Amino acid sequence: MYRLFSGVLILIILSGCATEREQFIYSANYAEVQKRVEAEIRQTGVADSAKLRPLCDAYAALKRYDRLFECCDRLEANIRRGDRHGVSLDDTAGSIPFLGDAPREMYARMPHVYWDISSWPSLLRSQAYLELGQYEKAIEEAKKVYVMVPMTDMERIIQMRVYSILGLAYALKGDRENTYKVAARLDKIRLPSVLKIDQNIALARIYLGLGDFPRALDAIKREGNALHTFQEFHQQFMLNKCLLETGSVEEAKRGYDALLKIPQMKDSGELYWIILFDRGRIAEKEGDVSNAVMFYRQAVDVIEQARASIHTDANKIGFVGDKQAVYHYLIVALFKNGQYEKAFEYVERAKARALVDMLAAKKDFALKGVAEQDIRTALAMNETAEDEAIIQDISIDKNKTRSIQIKTREDLRAKAPELASLVTVTSQPIAELQAIIPKEETLIEYYYRDKDMYAFILSEGKLRAIKLDSKGLTEDIQVFRKLIETHTSTQFLDMSGKLYKRIFQPMESALTKKNLIIVSHGALHYLPINALHDGNGYLIDRYSIRMMPSASAMKYLGEKKAAKKEGILIFGNPDLGDPKHDLEYAQREAQEIAGISPNSKVLVRKEATEGALRKYCNDYRYLHFATHGQFSPETPLKSALLLAPDAKSNGMLTVDKLYSLNLATDLVTLSACETGLSKIANGDDLVGLTRGFLYAGSSSIVASLWKVDDLATSQLMTRFYTELSNTNKREALRKAQLETKKKYPHPYYWAAFQLTGSAD
Repeated sequence: MYRLFSGVLILIILSGCATEREQFIYSANYAEVQKRVEAEIRQTGVADSAKLRPLCDAYAALKRYDRLFECCDRLEANIRRGDRHGVSLDDTAGSIPFLGDAPREMYARMPHVYWDISSWPSLLRSQAYLELGQYEKAIEEAKKVYVMVPMTDMERIIQMRVYSILGLAYALKGDRENTYKVAARLDKIRLPSVLKIDQNIALARIYLGLGDFPRALDAIKREGNALHTFQEFHQQFMLNKCLLETGSVEEAKRGYDALLKIPQMKDSGELYWIILFDRGRIAEKEGDVSNAVMFYRQAVDVIEQARASIHTDANKIGFVGDKQAVYHYLIVALFKNGQYEKAFEYVERAKARALVDMLAAKKDFALKGVAEQDIRTALAMNETAEDEAIIQDISIDKNKTRSIQIKTREDLRAKAPELASLVTVTSQPIAELQAIIPKEETLIEYYYRDKDMYAFILSEGKLRAIKLDSKGLTEDIQVFRKLIETHTSTQFLDMSGKLYKRIFQPMESALTKKNLIIVSHGALHYLPINALHDGNGYLIDRYSIRMMPSASAMKYLGEKKAAKKEGILIFGNPDLGDPKHDLEYAQREAQEIAGISPNSKVLVRKEATEGALRKYCNDYRYLHFATHGQFSPETPLKSALLLAPDAKSNGMLTVDKLYSLNLATDLVTLSACETGLSKIANGDDLVGLTRGFLYAGSSSIVASLWKVDDLATSQLMTRFYTELSNTNKREALRKAQLETKKKYPHPYYWAAFQLTGSAD
């Protein structure tokens, strides 16, 4: 929202005074504002509202959400104590050129905006929640602002901003009725002519969020002149976007081409990639697939320059939906052109992009390597270079900044390649992957979006690509899962056969080996591949399968060293403080597994804590959890294994903590509920416990896809560890599942578990 309400709105609201630091806000040099204000607070020891307001503004503009919310809390605490002055009257006198020679008199008529900032924390929070996709919270905070602000003439500027946030939040939440109500109220606000353009842009954005392009076009065509470059770019972009979506393709093409000729447009990354994407769509409509590919690739290059999401909410308001759409269009176009290797490369890059976006705000990764300080320095420099490239500061030499980005990323990849894969978009060339895949295995990687699905088969140096139909795939998987979990019925068999014919049978003639590596995508992460039925038997009867989060991740598995230590560290039936969460057979399972391997250690009930894990985790070859798991689809980094609380931990072993954990473990087994689940989103946001344990250092993970039966799981796991002494992990799990299947034929009892990572 900061650049949408740039010009007069930023000048008046965000720069209520024009002290030196406020001038930096006006010039969009938010990094300098942050630097100067933080230094002032350190030097003086005073964090009054006059300092915290511009500091919070800077955090908001830079999307430093971790710091923003803390800053807002501190500012709010000041306000409660009576420090409501974000600026002083002396600072503001004569400071705003658009108001002529007598701004003091105008300030005197509008004290709330200029030195009473009671509503500011809620205003910033509402915008942040909108950008984070937490629409209910955005609405809640925006309503607080509405209550706080008396509607005098200049407070209508804040009213406009509040309505803009509310309208977008309702639109993105899918609440069309309230969206139109808010848009109507926004439309009725009486504003000075110099602010009409901001009002028009705000209305157009709300309608774009709904996909109501005719109304958005009407709003953006209304009278109102842009006062500076950013406003003009937004105005022209939105006009051409609406023209394209309402069928005026030629006019939109001319408008977009004119924008692309403007040199400064390349520095407006949040718009530039969308314009390139739309030009690709126009080229494709014209049947020019080669040019479409060119534009899509350029758009992807812009997107991949940043570690985090493009630092604006432009991708949140219906312009594109999300950046994954660009990858999808490019992959489809490359497939049409017969460029299968390139299509496969961008499939991998799309998955890496989704992971990078998910981990963008994380700072404390476990670092592996002897030059730990060098790695930390390279990581810090990488983030700093990206921040400078993202901030639209005219004082920055963009070409120089991008060269710094390239160098810092190369340093990071050289010093910590696995960490680089989490904070920058990376993928392995086909030739390198072919060298990594064992000769006795075939890799199958799925990718889909909407009705388009592709399967890429890599084996013996050859890549094959098959187009499949994904229409209704998610719904079919949901039905299949529901039927499987009804373990007293065999109705699941029909859907099992249907899914087999959709996603596996078309490629089966190309499979000459029984050992498969499967890289899933989207809803396929929820599908127990082993339980697909061809009419004669299950896939587990004919194939030995392991999973991978991406093909590129195989490189790092090859670099992991198997633990030299023996024995199993087992956490069983932790005391969660409520008897209904007790797992009777999990405790028995833990004790039986300990008897299989010498030198094992069992921690049950109150002993099964996170502290114990950190103390003992690197003393054993295998790590086993027989406990509950908790899946958080909205915040995947907060998905967790539930351990007993102790003095230093609440017992929640979250995914976020795993990325900061250093393990020297050959295998982690998650014999728990729902531990294998990961968020299904538009990309491949696989940041579940399995991916976390892989990065933490485990070579392999065995995890479940649904709430498993306590007794059957205990027997399956006991057989699994017994088989490990005779064969590899993949085959040991398969044999344990086949043995369990003899006693419990229904897939509910044996098909939930999957091996991810190394087979050996």
